Amino acid sequence: MRFMKSRIEAFEDEDDPLSGVANLFDVAMIFAVGLLVVTMMHFSLTELLTTEDVTIVKNPGEEKMEVVIKNGTEIERLNMTEETVTTRGRKIATLYTTPEGATVYVEEER
Repeated sequence: MRFMKSRIEAFEDEDDPLSGVANLFDVAMIFAVGLLVVTMMHFSLTELLTTEDVTIVKNPGEEKMEVVIKNGTEIERLNMTEETVTTRGRKIATLYTTPEGATVYVEEER
């Protein structure tokens, strides 16, 4: 019996052959995340990684213009069309710019 016990202890001391594969998976995941961050930095889109609000206009003034709006963690894509929408409303405020470059928002009286 003594021989059996030492043989079982010897198997417990050996490394699992699949543990190396798990380590390779971890390295691949770290590499993929790093590649994603570098790509975002290259295209100047690092704002998409933070929680700040961002609006990006792709192809401004062209037929295939697209607006990407990020509010917190929610991202919304708007595709522009030639369709015109008409509606009714009332004026609630006026926006002025001063010669110094400041913006003044004046609400209308109701």
